[in-house]
Amino acid sequence: MIVIPAIDLKEGKCVRLEQGLMEKDTVFSDNPGAQARAWQDQGAELLHIVDLDGAFAGEPKNRSAIEAILAAITIPAQLGGGIRDLATIEAYLSLGLSRVIIGTAAQRNPALVEEACRKFPGRIVVGIDAKNGMVAVQGWAEVTDITAIELAKKFEGFGVSAIIYTDISRDGMMQGVNIDATRQLAEAISIPVIASGGLSTLADIEKLMAIESSGVVGAITGKAVYTGAIDLGEAVALTKRGR
Repeated sequence: MIVIPAIDLKEGKCVRLEQGLMEKDTVFSDNPGAQARAWQDQGAELLHIVDLDGAFAGEPKNRSAIEAILAAITIPAQLGGGIRDLATIEAYLSLGLSRVIIGTAAQRNPALVEEACRKFPGRIVVGIDAKNGMVAVQGWAEVTDITAIELAKKFEGFGVSAIIYTDISRDGMMQGVNIDATRQLAEAISIPVIASGGLSTLADIEKLMAIESSGVVGAITGKAVYTGAIDLGEAVALTKRGR
């Protein structure tokens, strides 16, 4: 399992939200490239980038910041937020991103995921965000009537590299990861799962490492590493010892 630091972009700055609410943001850096390099220097093996403005607008909004991040690092990076069609996927991958994350569009148009996996094998991740177990889309502003597990099963056999599962109620709240829901999802599908939302201590990472055999391959951390609640270097070392 690996620990994946996140850079959430809003108006070109690195921010963290509480429960996905754009009005509850905290700016941690106005230099995304420097922040990305800092995470790499601390041992990050993969960087997670979210275009928050793009997630709400339904189209890319932070291209210059994304380019600055990619210019500053040599480790792989994945990005989500506002990716709704193949043209956007191709444009992002051509910038140097290793993988792109399809979220809202995956729920609304599973065929897009299938086609993207066929055209860009090994480079497509699906983001499933849930509130009380139900999938939320459009920058988490809309809660649907489908469960996370039901949606995830639709992508079996497509060639999806991973599913990022985020518990919205815990995101940015430093309340710990929803271990039970993460395990249940991982056990229900054959696609690797990356946990997100609520990671707050090294103990949370250890709990996720304990269910790695269920198919949990990574954990995304944002607020915890920005505030110092988790030392990224220590977290990376912990996961490496478990390999």
